[in-house]
Amino acid sequence: AEGVNGKQDNATVISLVKRVGAHMVVVGPEAPLVDGLVDELASECPGVRAFGPTKAGAMLEASKAFTKDFLQEHGIPTAKYRNFTDAAEAIAYVESLDENDRQVVKASGLAAGKGVLLPSTKAETIAAVKEIMSDKAFGAAGDTCVIESFMTGPEASCLAFCDGKTAVLMPAAQDHKRALDNDEGLNTGGMGAYSPAPCVTPDIQKEIEAMCIKTVEKMAERGTPYVGVLYAGMMLTPNGPSMLEYNCRFGDPETQVVLPLLETDLYEVFVACCDGNLDSVDVRFKENTSAATVVCAAKGYPEKYPKGMEITGLPDANAIAGVKVYHAGTKLDGEVSRCSGGRVLAVTGMGSNLKEALEASYKAVGKLNFVGENGEGLMHNRTDIAKGAISKKLRIGVLGSTRGTALIPVIEACSS
Repeated sequence: AEGVNGKQDNATVISLVKRVGAHMVVVGPEAPLVDGLVDELASECPGVRAFGPTKAGAMLEASKAFTKDFLQEHGIPTAKYRNFTDAAEAIAYVESLDENDRQVVKASGLAAGKGVLLPSTKAETIAAVKEIMSDKAFGAAGDTCVIESFMTGPEASCLAFCDGKTAVLMPAAQDHKRALDNDEGLNTGGMGAYSPAPCVTPDIQKEIEAMCIKTVEKMAERGTPYVGVLYAGMMLTPNGPSMLEYNCRFGDPETQVVLPLLETDLYEVFVACCDGNLDSVDVRFKENTSAATVVCAAKGYPEKYPKGMEITGLPDANAIAGVKVYHAGTKLDGEVSRCSGGRVLAVTGMGSNLKEALEASYKAVGKLNFVGENGEGLMHNRTDIAKGAISKKLRIGVLGSTRGTALIPVIEACSS
């Protein structure tokens, strides 16, 4: 916006809100929420709705130690854990564990999504504790360290609209963090996603929604009502869904596949959340519809990558039925769109099923390129988004009666 020059501090945002006469502020990143932007908006701009939690509500993301204690206190499933503020005590705890008792080591504070380490041996776990707490690899975020049991199962991202009293869960999504196909390469901010996630069955969806509702209710009982989006990172363990962590805002690239499925007007939902009457709105999502997004990144990301390449093919990609190209690391140079970041575009396709959604997305990706100074293509994307979800085999058992069971209708139903 004019006069902002890229600044996102609270004072700049509040000044802009007053200058343009905004009626609502939707806070996207976690840092302003943790810094109390919503609190300051309530004080400085009392007539303006703010969609997002207060500083106290954002503690669910700002402190993993707080969240683990909260989950345990209220009986919400999560991995066994211990919080530590002393490195020697943390190392002594790790040394007391069985050699095969694998752990996850986390910096409690905000670490730009990089503060979770996954050691596989006891020695690696001790090294991870030292990296976080002694070497301060993530700065002050590692002043408190969470050590928790390693869980197995597929992960799912579950976002919920919250109004301070209750929550409505959106369709579950799954994303791909690794840079390369077959989940190889370095971790990234996300190279693609799809929704609804087939692994989250209707029954599991209800379980997870109940956890989110309970979280909002218990936050209200603490005197810290939670308004905005609650992002529940779930592990679908053999014993049922278990909470990995909470984020206090929309996730990327999950948002690009979840919100296109929303049938109810998004602004109407935002207003209901801000006004505390979400239960008065029929929050509906499109039936028999799937969405998939493929992230187009600069070649080399997440390590060193070039910038300034011309982005070609945008009109052709956007012209494909069911496709929407979302911009992230882009800038306008006159009439030319150029790359200005690592993850540049998210290309979302819609379809009546996941296969159709992926076909639309990849067809659009095929129209795009990032052209370097010498005409070389400098765009990278994964080619296997949702591959596991659409290729997974399903075994069906038929229990027949002693009088005979007609299998032809069953076979025809499966083939369709």
